[in-house]
Amino acid sequence: MNLMTIHWIEAFGWLASLLTVATYAMNTMIPLRVLAIASSICFIFYASVLELWPLLVMELTLLPINAYRFWEILTLRGRVSRATEGAAADFSIIKTYGKRRRIEAGTCIFRRGDPVDRLYFLAEGRVLIEEVGVEISDGDIFGEIAFFTDAAQRTATARTVGEVEVYEIDEKRFMRLQFEDPSFGLSIMRTVTRRLAANGQLELGAGAVTS
Repeated sequence: MNLMTIHWIEAFGWLASLLTVATYAMNTMIPLRVLAIASSICFIFYASVLELWPLLVMELTLLPINAYRFWEILTLRGRVSRATEGAAADFSIIKTYGKRRRIEAGTCIFRRGDPVDRLYFLAEGRVLIEEVGVEISDGDIFGEIAFFTDAAQRTATARTVGEVEVYEIDEKRFMRLQFEDPSFGLSIMRTVTRRLAANGQLELGAGAVTS
């Protein structure tokens, strides 16, 4: 190995070190992951040529980890982008974390004034929200609004229309999902806002009739 080759190999080592240091200056995750991936590639070349086996093993381990995290970030950005563009809300992730239940027709799932302990994803069937006369269809959620009230109690009664299949999650899991998946949190907030606005319009209409 001649002196020029050694200098080039050493340059890769220095470049990898500089890229590693630069990751600590990043404020956002995408540039950080890109620099970490580039650093690992440089270190892998450097360590393999000089036979620095511990360093090589470490970087061969870190490279796929950073690549996977980078892919996760890009995927999440895509989901958030679709959510902000008005794509239909997808709450099916609740099926992964929730407890599955089959409920018979005419069953009261919860009543107005009950304590809040669950949010429900309706996988199959229909549920009637009695106080406002609104039916929830499959693919939607219900029972979420009470999580956002100080009273921490149900604001309406939910009753099944025919046999249904639901997946339920508790408040702790619900909050964790919002934190881990911003697109889920955005869809929740849009749903809550839309329903509160609709409820307000219904109340105004009822007031006009009785006044």
